[in-house]
Amino acid sequence: MNNSSTDQTVVNKNLRPASKFFKRLLLYLFLFFLFFAFIYYLYCNYTYSEGSRAGMLMKFSRKGNIFKTYEGELNLGGINPLPGNTIANNIWSFSVKEDSIGKLLEDKEGHILRLHYKEKKKNLPWQGETPYFVDGVTVLK
Repeated sequence: MNNSSTDQTVVNKNLRPASKFFKRLLLYLFLFFLFFAFIYYLYCNYTYSEGSRAGMLMKFSRKGNIFKTYEGELNLGGINPLPGNTIANNIWSFSVKEDSIGKLLEDKEGHILRLHYKEKKKNLPWQGETPYFVDGVTVLK
């Protein structure tokens, strides 16, 4: 009887280092994943450029199945590269993160607006469909 308890102690001591190794490995992998996710989040929220565009608000809606976002299109005006050709419209698509700006733009279709935006390197799925995020609105007409 004394011999079998000694055998169990030897087996438990042999399993413990392997168990500690795998627990540490899982902890390090989890910490690496958290670090990578944090760096990716910072990369996606980096403001690449900032500016404003003016034109007529053509379309504005709330879209999405899981993540509802505000999406819009602004007509920046016509472009006529060659004489005798028809004028082609220049449409700029944008997204809106903030509900307050989204509510303001819902009633402004057909108006001439100046939209201040920030362009991100990459957008996350819950932020919008475009890398251009409007954060300010000025009504011109």
